[in-house]
Order: sequence, then C-alpha cells, then structure tokens
Amino acid sequence: MKKNDIINLEITALTSEGSGIGRVDGMAVFVPFTAVGDVISCRVLKVLKSYAYGKTEQIITPSPDRIQNDCPVFGKCGGCVYRHISYEAELSAKEQIVSDAFERLGGLSPEFLPICGSDNVNGYRNKLQMPLAKTDDGIVSGFFSERSHRVVPAEHCLLQPERFSEMVAFIKEQLKTLKISVYNERDNQGVMRHIFLRRGHYSGEVCAVLVVKRKTPEMAKLAAALTKKFPEITGVVLNINPDRTNVILGEREVLLSGKAEISDTMCGVKVEISSKSFYQVNTPAAENLYRQATEFAQPKGKTILDLYCGAGTIGLSMAKEAKKIIGAEIVPEAVDNAKRNALNSGFANAEFICADASKAAEELAEKGLAPDVIVLDPPRKGCGGETLSACVKMNPERIVMISCNPATAARDCKFLAQNGYAVEKVRAFDLFPRTRHVECVALITKIKL
Repeated sequence: MKKNDIINLEITALTSEGSGIGRVDGMAVFVPFTAVGDVISCRVLKVLKSYAYGKTEQIITPSPDRIQNDCPVFGKCGGCVYRHISYEAELSAKEQIVSDAFERLGGLSPEFLPICGSDNVNGYRNKLQMPLAKTDDGIVSGFFSERSHRVVPAEHCLLQPERFSEMVAFIKEQLKTLKISVYNERDNQGVMRHIFLRRGHYSGEVCAVLVVKRKTPEMAKLAAALTKKFPEITGVVLNINPDRTNVILGEREVLLSGKAEISDTMCGVKVEISSKSFYQVNTPAAENLYRQATEFAQPKGKTILDLYCGAGTIGLSMAKEAKKIIGAEIVPEAVDNAKRNALNSGFANAEFICADASKAAEELAEKGLAPDVIVLDPPRKGCGGETLSACVKMNPERIVMISCNPATAARDCKFLAQNGYAVEKVRAFDLFPRTRHVECVALITKIKL
C-alpha cells in the first residue's frame, strides 16, 4: 500500500476520535466520517509502519447507521464527528470507547452500566466560544478547522441555541458600525478576538464576554447596544488578552455592564458562574451525571473531599446529605463562586480552598484528614500520580471519578486498583452529542482485607 492508492475498504469499528477503521492485509486504515458497515472506495493519504490514513472517494454500500448530514460545515469546522450516523449508533460507539479504555488500557473488568444519552442532540450548549476573522467578504465568525487556526465560517451552529447566533450576528454588525477592528493572528494586530457567551439553562441569564487584544472606548458602546437589544444579557465583561497565544481568555477583565456572573440552578442548588469557572455545557445531561455520582458516593452522613471542584457544583449537589464538603480548585474566581454558591444555598457544612488538586490532597493528607469519600473531576490530562497517591494515603472508603477522557480515567483507575482499591462500576454519559467527546463516572471502593 502506498500514498494515493485507491482501495476498497469495509469499516468495522470506530476510533475514540470518531474515525472509521478498516483493514487491508492486517493493516488498519483510519478514515474519518465513515460508519461501521460502510463499504467505501478509499484514497490512501499516508502510510506508516503499521497503519495508514485515508479519505472516502465513494461510498459503495452505505452503513445502516447512516443518516443525512444536516450541517453545511460538517467535516470542516473541527467540531462534530457524528452528524452522519444515527444517535443510537453514536451512543453505541461511545459506550464501546469507554469499555475499551477500561478493559484494554486499564486492564480492568468493572461492571459497565448502560450509557446515559442526552435528551437533546441540538441546541444543548450553554456556552459558546467563537473566534472572529476578517476576510474579503467582511467579518466572519465560526470555529477553527481541525489542527489549524483557519476560521471556518459558521453562522448557525446546530449545537448552540439559536439565540446565540442572533447575538453573534448583532455583535458583528456593531463591530462594523463602531469601526472596531478584528484581530489578525498573523501580524498580532486588531482588537476583537473572540466572542464568549454563557447562558443559565434554567435562569436564561446570559453573560457576554468580549475578548480583545486591548481596551478601546468603543467597547462600552458595544456593551450598551448589546444589553439594549438582548434584555436577557445580564452582564457584559471585557476580557483583555494582549498575548500572541492560543489561549482564549486573558488574565485581566473589566466589567462593562451589569454583573460578571450568571445565576442558574444545578441539581436544585443555586449557583453563580463566572467566565473563568468550569461549568458543564449541557446542564440536563450533567444533572444526570451528578445524580449518578451521588448514588456512587452514598454521601449521607459522610465527609466528602471534592478535588478539581470548580464552582462547587458536584460537591454542593451532595451537601444536603453529607456531613461535610471540602472542595479544592486552582482557579480563584471559581473558588469565590463556590463559596458564594454554598452561602446562597444555606450550606454551612461546605468549605472551599484555592489550591492545585495535588498540593491540596497532599496537604490535607499530611494534616490527617480522613474523608469517607473523595470525588475527582480532573481535566482531560487526568489526575496525575501525586494526587492519586495522596488520595490513597487518606484511605477513603469510596472514590468517585468523573472524567471527560476515558483513556486517562482508565490509567488513573489502574493506579488505584494497584494500590488497594477495586474499580466496581463505570457508566458512560453523553454530554456532547455529535462530537467525539464522552464522559464517564467510575465507582472505586477500598478493598477490605
């Protein structure tokens, strides 16, 4: 097999990135935007020692899982990977991704509970981060294409509420009216970089964050026009990011209008969320996930340590039953949110500290803290050895791990399984329909000798 060969290929499985897998003489060929059961004519794009990459030239026999794609930029914007298959097929694929990670990467054999899907596959996101670019056709907004910083225009992303599209269109009109330039990454010039919107699922409150290279007087006029046009926008924040960087948000923020946080409800708990606080983007699906975490934790009368706690939403969802909640989070704004959320909900049994999860876990272990349950909700890179070692040292009876990356979750659970714990149950949750992402919750219990 060599580059530009045309081969016939039957797709028999999907990768964790959503690409189809076919085999030729034992060699795996990865082809994006295919479905299990497709028979395709495939152009080979790259050949490595034990696998190859290709693209579809023609679908000879379509998979029964195939449906009509409904997005004009599907396959271009770097977002969705499953708009060409039924939602049932997507859930099946994601369920398999989670079980494969724990069984093959972790060498574990937990009980796998059925995947919990999302009630909505479109319009579910409560958060939008959209880059802007200047083209010959004017100002465009959209998403970066895969592995690039080229903005693919997307006027109406199906994953976002339609109201977000209206707000973005209005902001772009105002940029032209007020003569506010758009940032150009190549020469590091221009003002407006990103539009960041966050909406409370139940409250309907919206915070608009305007990410700029530098502050200009016109931004106050833009904020005034925005809140007049959209009364649900309860605050406009100017985030200043002067650096030549891939990071969206800068360190400095200026409140232009209203309040910097949105208010919402998560699992019946009143919460305030700032722009820099982590908050699950699919609220109803996240509530299902948190209910499962609570069921695994059995928090009644227990002391719960909530590491990577963000704005405290997971721990506070257990606070009514728990004896005490201790949360740790490295983002100061999120810790402030967590403290206010506990106060506003009347939870006197919750405290939050600002610290890296590993350092917080080590310090608490050294102080002799003995939590009954530890809840872990790390970023995609997982927990890391220091955090897990400190957790083992505290000797909790249960550990509940929530993860957005099954591979690192399996790795971390393997460590715990090698240090006196049993991985009992795992359940996948689809919080990000049509994308490659899948969450999971694992119950890990202390082995009694």
